[in-house]
Amino acid sequence: MRTWRDGDGTLTVGTDSGTGERARGVPLRIAASYRARTKGLLGRDGIEGAMMLTPCGSVHTFRMRFPIDVAYLDRTFTVLAVTTMKPGRLGLPRLRARHVVEAEAGALERWGVRPGVRLELKAASATAPETG
Repeated sequence: MRTWRDGDGTLTVGTDSGTGERARGVPLRIAASYRARTKGLLGRDGIEGAMMLTPCGSVHTFRMRFPIDVAYLDRTFTVLAVTTMKPGRLGLPRLRARHVVEAEAGALERWGVRPGVRLELKAASATAPETG
């Protein structure tokens, strides 16, 4: 089982598409501690790239300033569901979800993130996941 740490990384989309599309890397902020997950995107006017909350099975957008796309991922980083949430909403929990990726509304569609797609998430070397 991996243990993630707060920090930066890269989200790669398109590695398992089978369509010959080039994979694209997206800057990723990892929020693994209770404090970082609680803060999430609160207080921001936007985000460059995406944020991964882990472990996480549901999110809310109370006190958020902008609408977001939310992708629920299972243990293997396969997308279970994608939804767009306006500020002030409570998302439904996803039983198999272990991670959530958030980005500005419309970004996940542009990147090709949809149910069934497997994402690759890599932490920067200073925040690499531990195995244990």
